[in-house]
Amino acid sequence: MVNCTRSSALTKSDIASPAEDRIPFSTTRTGPFSDHFHRHWGQTTIMESTPPAEKGEGDGKSQVPEALTEQPSSATRSKLQTSLLMMALCLAIFLAALDITILSTALATVAEHFQSTSAFVWVGSAFQIAASAVTATWGKLSDIWGRRAILLCTVAVFFVGSALCATAVSLAMEILGRAVQGCGAGGILALCTIVIADLYSPRERGKYYAMTGMVWATAAALGPVVGGAFTKNVSWRWCFYLNLPISGVAFVVIFFTLKLQAPKTSLTAGIKYIDWLGTLTLTGGIVMFLLGLQLGSSTYPWNSATVIGLIVGGASTLALFILVEWVAAPYPLVPMHLYANVSNFATILVNLFHSLAFTQVTYFLPLYFQAVLGSSSLASGVMLLPFVLSLSFASAAVAILFKVTGNYIWVIRLGFVVAVLGTGLFYNLPISKSWPRIIIYQIIAGAGLGAIFQAPLLALQSNVSPQENGAATASFSLMRNLASGIGVVIGSVAFANKMDAQRDNLAQKIGPALAAAFSGDRAQASLLLVNQLDESTRVIVQQAFFTAIRDVFIQMVSYAGAGLLVCLFIRDAKLNETHTEVKTGIEGKEQRRRIARENRGKASDSLS
Repeated sequence: MVNCTRSSALTKSDIASPAEDRIPFSTTRTGPFSDHFHRHWGQTTIMESTPPAEKGEGDGKSQVPEALTEQPSSATRSKLQTSLLMMALCLAIFLAALDITILSTALATVAEHFQSTSAFVWVGSAFQIAASAVTATWGKLSDIWGRRAILLCTVAVFFVGSALCATAVSLAMEILGRAVQGCGAGGILALCTIVIADLYSPRERGKYYAMTGMVWATAAALGPVVGGAFTKNVSWRWCFYLNLPISGVAFVVIFFTLKLQAPKTSLTAGIKYIDWLGTLTLTGGIVMFLLGLQLGSSTYPWNSATVIGLIVGGASTLALFILVEWVAAPYPLVPMHLYANVSNFATILVNLFHSLAFTQVTYFLPLYFQAVLGSSSLASGVMLLPFVLSLSFASAAVAILFKVTGNYIWVIRLGFVVAVLGTGLFYNLPISKSWPRIIIYQIIAGAGLGAIFQAPLLALQSNVSPQENGAATASFSLMRNLASGIGVVIGSVAFANKMDAQRDNLAQKIGPALAAAFSGDRAQASLLLVNQLDESTRVIVQQAFFTAIRDVFIQMVSYAGAGLLVCLFIRDAKLNETHTEVKTGIEGKEQRRRIARENRGKASDSLS
């Protein structure tokens, strides 16, 4: 029989007097309803009142009540149900992550198709900007209307965006489709992670997070392979046609297998619980900031009023968002009191640095293979397989470690040590093919980055209350999406600046016309020209690309090193084997509001 602790819904008096402590008592219900429930879900202990201070999901003391529970324990699902559900979640994650990097080896072809020399970069940037802007909002909507309904919405939005991209007749339509696709993908990556937290205990969660993390990382790393294969053998449009049947299957399987208790929240009632000011300031700040970075790297000078205004305006709006969430928001989009804790703040920074390093590896290593080694788009994707396989193996290995030991801190620290070594070795890659170095360096970097894909998330969840898992997980996914976009932009800026700095030297050796084609942000759009040059000219251009890419390699090892330093501040804890399931909907929102108000006051007191 399965024991599953559940609390009753909050009453108005509970909300009015949150500080009141009551003595909990439990009783085992009997009767027709209980007999029916037991036959389906096993014996259930009903908590009639909210207990006072209980521990969080790790061994850290989180002074909050137990979560309200509605869903059945994971032990009541058959292996077939669990397998089908995880297959559906992994399919959705695979597609969302695949589309982050699938165009990295196809961008040059897309640019040539739409006859664009600079605007094509928005095909990649629109996805990242949109995904980052809406991630936290999707998480909050799932708190109001339930995980299942909102997850299905994100898959549907992703499907529509993919259809727009596949059938685009202009560059503007392609960019719009990528933005819609990014909105769906950002929600998919966040909601799948939140759903797993709702379904499984922290100790079990480590296994499933390692599984989805392996899928996420493998998909993002395989993106260049798939993109290159389609571009060479069929059409770049198949990078998007691929999503349609698979996302359709994922939608259907999720619809039938994800059986979570759906809150009976009406549209009009739920709208009142949306943090409108927080949503507006967060979305606006992210869009302005990333837009400024992208325009500065592709369209306007960095010292132009447009770029400076967008970056400063975006940063100021994000600062206003933090103030709104900390002081004014009754139902905060991102509860800021979570990150007044040093360990939680360090975890978010670790996630940032890891995502920056991982994104740059999967985006710029294929560029090195194509521009410097002269590989085709397909071959450059295949050459990334040592990184992919190593990363997958490391993710699987830490899954076993989480299940057996329940420890995560040494996985994070050792992972960053290996990641620093691997990314540092990239700087030693030669200008000509050296298979031993290409393979070994990727294996080392993949092992390090793969080991720490999901461990920081477990560290964060073990240090917050069950009720706040959704918000914490959504903000974690937000930082990952934001870092993915920033990593590509910052790396591209460093690359373009170095290419631009070599323009005069190139002009003397290969002529002004060719030098202009390979300078600044136009260099990536001109990749297809490299192998069309005569041998002597090609060697000169490849040397310029090699010099520029090495600046990006320095960025990679810097991010890994920063992550290694910051992870020392993450608190150690042992993952719990018990599971507390959280109730979504308005009643759950009221409880989270009370918790946020209490913890906000505690955080303010500690800071003062």
